[in-house]
Amino acid sequence: MVKRIQLVLNQDVSKLGHTGDLVEVAPGYARNYLLPRGLAVRTTPGILKQVERRREIERVRLLELKKEADVLRASLENAGKLAIAKQAGEKDSIFGSVTDREVAEAIQAATGHEIDRRGITVPEIRKLGIYRIDIKLHPDVIAVVEIEVVPSGDPVEG
Repeated sequence: MVKRIQLVLNQDVSKLGHTGDLVEVAPGYARNYLLPRGLAVRTTPGILKQVERRREIERVRLLELKKEADVLRASLENAGKLAIAKQAGEKDSIFGSVTDREVAEAIQAATGHEIDRRGITVPEIRKLGIYRIDIKLHPDVIAVVEIEVVPSGDPVEG
């Protein structure tokens, strides 16, 4: 059985790993390709410590991002209903639909937080009323906000 060699990647290598990853490869691949091109270095106790330190720093950074997303979620969910004015016709139907951009603008106006609209999931809204919108703030954090679609301008009596 061929013994494999542990290396630490200096650069991203397609189908192998990313910079700083600890990988096991065949000796020939390491000797003939990765090491001569400077794509990887042999592992030593010092390099293994560096890899572990980088992983810990990245883990702390990701944990910090999740905490920030949790705080933002609490802020959004405590903001109450957000109103979005749309031109309405008969039987409370609206002209057009509510877009993620309108939801993002309503959130920014109400809370001062800028939200990436790619994370906003808007159901199809065709009538006036109250709707729940999911906002993905982080892979593990989803905020649910309520929006109320209200008629714009003066309501017509009749």
